[in-house]
Amino acid sequence: MFLSVFDVFKIGIGPSSSHTMGPMSAANRFLDLILSPDWPRPAGSAVAAIKMSLHGSLAYTGVGHGSDRAVILGLMGERPDLVNPDRMDEIVAEVERTGRITPPGHPSYAFQPKSDLIFDRKTPLPGHANGMTFSAHDRDDRLLLKRIYYSVGGGFVVTDTELEAMRATKAQAGERKVPYPFATAREMLEMAQRSGLTIAQMKRANEETAMSREELDAGLDRIWAAMTGCIDRGLQGEGIMPGGLKVKRRARMIHDKLQAEWRSNKVNPLLANDWLSVYAMAVNEENAAGGRVVTSPTNGAAGVVPATIRYYLHFHEDADADGIRDYLLTAAAVGGIIKHNASISGAEVGCQGEVGSASAMAAAGLAAVMGGSPEQIENAAEIALEHHLGMTCDPVAGLVQVPCIERNALGAVKAVTAASLAIKGDGTHFVPLDACIETMRQTGVDMNEKYKETSTGGLAVNVVEC
Repeated sequence: MFLSVFDVFKIGIGPSSSHTMGPMSAANRFLDLILSPDWPRPAGSAVAAIKMSLHGSLAYTGVGHGSDRAVILGLMGERPDLVNPDRMDEIVAEVERTGRITPPGHPSYAFQPKSDLIFDRKTPLPGHANGMTFSAHDRDDRLLLKRIYYSVGGGFVVTDTELEAMRATKAQAGERKVPYPFATAREMLEMAQRSGLTIAQMKRANEETAMSREELDAGLDRIWAAMTGCIDRGLQGEGIMPGGLKVKRRARMIHDKLQAEWRSNKVNPLLANDWLSVYAMAVNEENAAGGRVVTSPTNGAAGVVPATIRYYLHFHEDADADGIRDYLLTAAAVGGIIKHNASISGAEVGCQGEVGSASAMAAAGLAAVMGGSPEQIENAAEIALEHHLGMTCDPVAGLVQVPCIERNALGAVKAVTAASLAIKGDGTHFVPLDACIETMRQTGVDMNEKYKETSTGGLAVNVVEC
């Protein structure tokens, strides 16, 4: 099994990798399909209009997550990693005003968001909780083309047939031949023991089958630049976050207080935790505002990994660029194992699959740069994930704000604690990471749907919206 570090860490826009980046990417794919010769066109026909519908979790929480906005941007040809956040509102307003989409390289198509973009809560699609359909019609409204897509977490989008193929071949090796194709944590540790390499070194060797070392390092540096840039923007942001809950941004205020404490040399026994928390909150406040973030492994959990890297830079004297690269490679290795054997989607397994996975990845990365052995790194990931088991995904009003922003802060704190505990041991522990991942998968299967990103249970119904 091989999942690239650039599949785990994707640059895109908030507030949700499944509900924003996924639908936008699906719209991009459908536009590409319209221009391709891969579908049989009736003689003399031409696409004149596009319609689409959101299903399952996308239908229940899509408004709060901005899924409709993401679809419109995608149908206008905007890409998650390239769209200008400062122009997004203008682009959406133009489509709403004209009732037409004008993607580059295409003719103009009719698309009325109020009638052609449907939130269908009554018809779940069978493949995944995050389902959507796109259809193309001629001038007489005859159906010419229809495709079903699923947003499976972390910004990944697949068609219904691709999803079936993925599930049918899950036990087989990955798509690309690599020297260290570990699909489980046990295989990862066995390969590390046989090769004498670290997890980061094995992951690097796998990545370098498709790119040079210089290209890999440049890509890793771009990921970190986007992450730390998001922290910096979040620490400068002020005011009320969009969506109607009237939740205030707090990261800047907390950051200002921490800086004052730092300058005064005032003793603060919670100093490290406070810095961790404010870094994570800065990212997720920026995400909630629709800014540019990096899936880590999702947007809803995007603050945990960047926060722990900034903590590493802040509190570890030997921190450097090579350490950040090793951190990201190690975290991606663990994230790939979790995604392959369970899920990182809140709509499938609850927030244990988002913040829990992020915390496990962050713990692994931090343990690696603290000098941990592969066994200690695996232990760190297991500790962090174990203590998120059963966590529900119940965003108030479908917005990635409450409890998501603070939940990232606590996920980062757990990651650092897990790494510290693991480093102080010898790597032996009672619960293997693979067993913890399988437990998360089973718990997600058993979890009631109202606790899996539908906003029909938990805090979402027990908190009075003001």
